[in-house]
Amino acid sequence: MTTKKQNEHYVNNKEFTLAVAEYNESVKLAEEKGKTPPRMTEYIGECIYKIATRLSTRPNFINYTYRDEMICDAIENCIQYIGNFNREKSDNAFAYITQICYYAFLRRIQKEKKQVFIKQQATDAAGMITDAFNTIDGEHDPTLINTNVEWMQENMNRVDYEPRKSRKSTKKKTSNLEKFTE
Repeated sequence: MTTKKQNEHYVNNKEFTLAVAEYNESVKLAEEKGKTPPRMTEYIGECIYKIATRLSTRPNFINYTYRDEMICDAIENCIQYIGNFNREKSDNAFAYITQICYYAFLRRIQKEKKQVFIKQQATDAAGMITDAFNTIDGEHDPTLINTNVEWMQENMNRVDYEPRKSRKSTKKKTSNLEKFTE
């Protein structure tokens, strides 16, 4: 008879949650005593790396050329916010870290889209400048054409990015005195 092999996960949630809870307790004790917080354990760091790397292979993240930057941002955010994990609220440190990684990925994608948008605007502006030089005399001067700009304009994928608009209200508050005088 063959024995059925147990399905092994790349991160054991129970062990990971215990390790994170112990680390958070040791950090709190060190802060109470006025000492420097202890260094994160190798196991926790390895688990964070595995979670971030595995999440980056999901279909919605795998085709980005800046996946390494996404992983690095996720690890940085996990290290920054692991102290906020509360064992009383949740027994699932794996899900907590996964959510931190997921939103770090989304933030990196937005940053990269913004950079591509800025590059597109710059190349569009550079293209208008070369067009202006070409049409001054009405003649075509090949020395003034920036072929790199033209190539980028033709081959760069357009990004649908719109900068966020301010949420602040532009309404002017009227005072009671102004209401009275109207």
